[in-house]
Amino acid sequence: MKVKYLLGALFMALAGAVIALFAYTKIVEKPTGILAGDSSFVEIRDARALLTSLQTQEAQIDFTYAAEKTVHAVVHVRTKSMVGGQASNPILEWFYGDRYSRPREVSGFGSGVIITPDGFIITNDHVISKAENVEVKLNDNRVFSAQVIGKDPTTDIALLKIKAENLPFVRYGNSDDLRLGEWVLAVGNPFNLTSTVTAGIVSAKGRSLGILDSEYRIESFIQTDAALNMGNSGGALVNTKGDLVGITSAIVSPSGAYAGNSFAIPINIVRKVVEDLKEFGEVQRAIMGVSISDVTSEDAEKQRLNEVRGAVIKGVNDGGSAKEAGLKENDVIIRVNSVDVGSSAELQEQIGKFRPGDKVTVTYIRDGKQNTVPVVLKNIEGTTKAVTQGSGGGWVYGARLEPLSSAERRNINTDHGVKIAEIVDGRFKDLGLQKGYIILTINGKKIKSASEVRDATSNESSLRSIEGVQPNGMFFSFSFRN
Repeated sequence: MKVKYLLGALFMALAGAVIALFAYTKIVEKPTGILAGDSSFVEIRDARALLTSLQTQEAQIDFTYAAEKTVHAVVHVRTKSMVGGQASNPILEWFYGDRYSRPREVSGFGSGVIITPDGFIITNDHVISKAENVEVKLNDNRVFSAQVIGKDPTTDIALLKIKAENLPFVRYGNSDDLRLGEWVLAVGNPFNLTSTVTAGIVSAKGRSLGILDSEYRIESFIQTDAALNMGNSGGALVNTKGDLVGITSAIVSPSGAYAGNSFAIPINIVRKVVEDLKEFGEVQRAIMGVSISDVTSEDAEKQRLNEVRGAVIKGVNDGGSAKEAGLKENDVIIRVNSVDVGSSAELQEQIGKFRPGDKVTVTYIRDGKQNTVPVVLKNIEGTTKAVTQGSGGGWVYGARLEPLSSAERRNINTDHGVKIAEIVDGRFKDLGLQKGYIILTINGKKIKSASEVRDATSNESSLRSIEGVQPNGMFFSFSFRN
């Protein structure tokens, strides 16, 4: 009897278990889940697949700070000059009178950047080079007469000064730190539209355009795609922090208007020029005494270079710094101090930061071997002395003279001569000589440099004759008594 009751209870328990299991599997919703290893089951609800990388949204670049910091320190430079004054076409003068020969006033305009609160302003040399009167209009509409402290055609930089205090100004940045693709702003006055801001990226560095008319020009432009037009020259190129990294100067365009590329002078070149003009009134140009060009594939193969980079020496001047340091033709310069140079423009940029008398270390490759030598830089006269405006250096009789380039010598079929690169008040200006005139002989002697002009005139004390060629190719000759 007991066995019968025990079996019945066991049967009832098993039946209850089966019913409960059936009800659980059929009535209660099955969970969904993922296996964690091989032994456990983790329940998740409303699950969705996700990629496991962490993504954050980058902040949009904000130009407002840099624009606000810069726009009040960029000025409108306006110039006036007189042109004409000589009969240039007798036929027109016969029919229309002397209005074609009367002097007439010509206006020009550009931009400038205030760099000190007491009124020092940077602009381009080509903005004010022929001006007889220069005035500056500030962003608050005040107008000042500007004094030209100095100018440097070899870098296209000029320094102005106005009498004012507590002006907004832009602080210097470091153009060597600019990276390709970095955002920059251009601030200036295109088409007389004041306080115009455009943005772009740094497209390239170390660009040489061949637009400066000087044997000793320094062209190592920053290329950007910030829009520039006529009137932007002399304006500011700043980074997103509002630091001045360049002075806008040029565009490349088939139409004369912005076509996608604009160019600025690196501020590290500008800063040195400005300091020289402040201190001396004349740029202390340091040179190595070499002619250079970009490295070609043939040069790289000849010198066993790992890459086609650097500046190859095509000629070494007697008595120059390079010759004294042991540099030779076909040497490839790849570094100045700790800065790599990839082209002749970049080499010019680095040397342009120094003054005559400064010592630099130059790294070069010769016959596949790398060498480093110290080089003491000199001026164009072959000395380490400083020069002041209108005297010494390349200045004679109020004109800054430069030796002719090989192309200029070929054009007029000569092996001697000097060109007037700049002229101020003095004997040459009184004679009617102008910028661009080529002087071939002084007192009957052939000359090739400013020092030879001084020698031929007994240190500017005796001028009896002068012969040369005008920019239009016409020959000129003067002879007179002292």
